Amino acid sequence: MNSEQYRELTLIGAGLAGSLLAILLSQRGWKVTVYERRGDPRIKGYESGRSINLALAERGRHALRAAGVEDAVMAQAVMMRGRMIHGLDGSLQLQRYGRDDSEVIWSVHRADLNITLLRAAERAGATVHFHRRLHTVDFDAGYARLIDDRDDQPHDIRFRTLVGADGAGSALRAEMVRKADFDEYTEFLDHSYKELTIPPGPDGGFRIEPHALHIWPRGRYMCIALPNDERTFTVTLFLPNHGLPNHAAPGTDDPSFASVRSGAEVRALFARDFPDALPLIPDLEQDWEHHPPGLLGTLYLDRWHLDGRALLLGDAAHAMVPFHGQGMNCAFEDCVALAEAMDRHGVLEQAFAAFEAERKPNAAAIQAMALENYIEMRDRVDDPDFLLQRELERALQERHPQRFVPHYTMVTFMRIPYAVALERSEIQRQILVEATRGRRDLAGIDWPALARVVEERLPVLEEAR
Repeated sequence: MNSEQYRELTLIGAGLAGSLLAILLSQRGWKVTVYERRGDPRIKGYESGRSINLALAERGRHALRAAGVEDAVMAQAVMMRGRMIHGLDGSLQLQRYGRDDSEVIWSVHRADLNITLLRAAERAGATVHFHRRLHTVDFDAGYARLIDDRDDQPHDIRFRTLVGADGAGSALRAEMVRKADFDEYTEFLDHSYKELTIPPGPDGGFRIEPHALHIWPRGRYMCIALPNDERTFTVTLFLPNHGLPNHAAPGTDDPSFASVRSGAEVRALFARDFPDALPLIPDLEQDWEHHPPGLLGTLYLDRWHLDGRALLLGDAAHAMVPFHGQGMNCAFEDCVALAEAMDRHGVLEQAFAAFEAERKPNAAAIQAMALENYIEMRDRVDDPDFLLQRELERALQERHPQRFVPHYTMVTFMRIPYAVALERSEIQRQILVEATRGRRDLAGIDWPALARVVEERLPVLEEAR
């Protein structure tokens, strides 16, 4: 139990992480008040501004179980068994994420998930105020000013502790950085994205295989599609901001947001590079011209808390690119770790420091892995060397199930620290590259010698099933 006289906490942000944390802390007897700059997503006609689908994995499901909301969320989730690779020639190849249907990920719709968590937070006792944008904070006096952007009216509040779950553009982080030196740095990717939609088919069903994450890899750019419960797909096209020379077609550049501006230009791009996707997106030109491109970046901070007065978590502390599908899962894991740290420590400053010490190295690890996974998704999933390494990876997993645990399995189907997963993945990648160098298949592999390498370089992973 927390020994402080007042177990009160003010949360900034009622998105996914803020709502989940509100549930966990309210269940523990904390008086939680949440302020959200947007309107209530439960009000008909409200637009959240982002529809990109999210991949729910074991880390996120564990957090939902801890909050008692897993069943409600999973009722609207769509299972994805693996990556469905769309070749330029129209070929299809399913690359499974795991060994069977016990190792899958789930596509969830951001808005639906947010509404489910908000309702649960209020049932747990949290108070949520919408249309309250954080404007300024006086940390010493314990006062904050919030603005209602509908009428520019200020709303002043007193607080004991602020927790920022207000995303990559966190207003609380800006105030904390103004108060103390956090050495904030955002590294933007030289790529951006736009969202499109595949509607249901004429019969009301899915137009393409629903139980997969579809990828159209094209080297320095790609298109992906994730299924929705309402039988649509959220399509995301990732392009460079500026094109590089196309060596396959001298005198031309790869497509980019600098060269693909109009609806006609994006139709020509799809006709050339994503021909099987083109007939699936009837509103392609309209969506392209009306949806602004989204930025992709990685946020780095030296620290996440200001003694016991303020703390950041989720994207507000460690925003990452979306290519490992772990941003939400990592943020949910943050929420559980923070609640447990507050259970263990009687003083919030100690709890915040312990939380930061535990989570910061793991956030850095998944940020690095997310950046790396973009290259894999857009450029390597159809590469023969990569596919041979995947084949060997599966064979070594079968032979050494407690030592050679695939990278994706550690990150997605287990809850071992991200930093441990990164360290082991780097060792395993070296083993795979060395063992397959110069080979076209696995014939002639010296399995006993390879087993000795695995046993020498990879200790038993106790969590492996």
